[in-house]
Amino acid sequence: MNERLIVSLDLSDMSQIQALVEKLNERVLYYKIGAIPFTHFGPEIVSYLKQKGKRVMLDLKYHDIPNTVARACEGAIRMGVDLITIHASGGFSMLEESVKAVLTGSGQEGTGKPRLLGITVLTSIDEAYFSDLFGNIQRTLAEQVIFLAQLARSAGLDGVVASPQEIVPIRQCCGDDFLIVTPGIRPEGGGISQDDQARTMTPKEAIQAGADYIVIGRPIVKVADPVAATEAILKEIEDGHRKTA
Repeated sequence: MNERLIVSLDLSDMSQIQALVEKLNERVLYYKIGAIPFTHFGPEIVSYLKQKGKRVMLDLKYHDIPNTVARACEGAIRMGVDLITIHASGGFSMLEESVKAVLTGSGQEGTGKPRLLGITVLTSIDEAYFSDLFGNIQRTLAEQVIFLAQLARSAGLDGVVASPQEIVPIRQCCGDDFLIVTPGIRPEGGGISQDDQARTMTPKEAIQAGADYIVIGRPIVKVADPVAATEAILKEIEDGHRKTA
């Protein structure tokens, strides 16, 4: 079940990152590198994780003109990452050019093809915030997520990043082979603040709903005993998987 968990390394201290990866050892296979560690350490942090035999989700949420995003994806391929995120709201042309770049770039580098994920609507955004942000848009927040998921699929992306609350409708409209990666996960039992997450579920609930991967950061990296926290979360994932089997 550790293949379903992605730990978010939103830390700016390399020694802290290395200590955490060492502590978690074989319990965690997948790590997410977002804006904080990548801005501090660049490709070095990806190289470190790959040397440790880990998989990497490069979560830089590219959003720019099609050519720029496509060239950025080519750079991500050269780093050997396994998942790349781009904003689905960048539009069909940007998404399609990124897909082409990943296919072509993987062949040129002789590497395995990373999977491309479209960011839908950030999990920090609730319905009221969404309305304030987009004004008179005719879709609700949930409808916008589904719209962007369908757009990503039509452009050839492998999946999306979406809150756990949208897993079921995305699965219904995009199929079982479409990857769904869900942040906004908080463990059972409380005791951990939601921080800036607005649309959340527990690991067990997200797996039962049909998530392929769950992303967890602060409930692991900001607690006194990250090993115990990870083991408890892996148990929740296992329980959720058992109920769907």
